[in-house]
Amino acid sequence: VQLQAFGGGLVQAGGSPRLSCAASGRALSRYIVGWFRQAPGNERAFVAAISWSGGSTPYSDSVKGRFTISRDNAKDTVTLQMSSLKPDDTAVYYCAVNSANLVRSSRSYDSWGQGTKVTVSS
Repeated sequence: VQLQAFGGGLVQAGGSPRLSCAASGRALSRYIVGWFRQAPGNERAFVAAISWSGGSTPYSDSVKGRFTISRDNAKDTVTLQMSSLKPDDTAVYYCAVNSANLVRSSRSYDSWGQGTKVTVSS
């Protein structure tokens, strides 16, 4: 499966951009989907994930209550709705898929998109 994340850009603090993840090759609905981010000089970090049905959605503590992950299996997309953005949210955001477990570890995710950069200005 090939993944593409899009929707990033330059956003003012407090803004609410929406990121989307789309797939080609295989249906995204076959997978658990995770969002991760990597800020300059930092390791890639878990943001959120969503189960096949969408019924389970773990979040990192840093985004809980501000970001919402959802999926539309009919449209075969996964969305990360971001809100109340802070400069610390500046990072390249990646979507990734996992066939087995709803986990936070990036090592468990098999395929990754190229990422979309979100820059939050204060």
